[in-house]
Amino acid sequence: MIATEFLLRARVTLEAPREIGATPQGRRRIIGITGGSFSGPRLSGKVLAGGADWQIVRADGVAFLDARYTLETADGALIYVQNRGYRHGPGEVIERLARGEYVDPALYYMRTTPWFETADARYDWLNRTVCVGTGARRAAAVELEFYEVK
Repeated sequence: MIATEFLLRARVTLEAPREIGATPQGRRRIIGITGGSFSGPRLSGKVLAGGADWQIVRADGVAFLDARYTLETADGALIYVQNRGYRHGPGEVIERLARGEYVDPALYYMRTTPWFETADARYDWLNRTVCVGTGARRAAAVELEFYEVK
């Protein structure tokens, strides 16, 4: 049996996408991370500027997400995050997202597997925890919820 427990909710603010263009892998785009915040029962704090999501949009319309960024907890710990996953849905829904419109996240699929790395002993448990995430794309941000797999 697999069970999950809520870990944190984050709002990550974003730059406009930089379109690299069509590559052998698909359409490459890079979306810079400008900041944000996160909170949960065992950790909270801010998302530091300087990360990015290195996306590939495949020929079938599926976006492969590969975001890397740093969290700083309220008590000063630094936690590296690599969050990979997929976003896809009906063409008209994805077009609305691309225009920056509000779209109910139930209308598209956005699931990720965040991986954490820290040297801070207070959060060492994150170094060996499997998590899953859900997401919602907003005009200039992404809203994430991460769950620890028990």
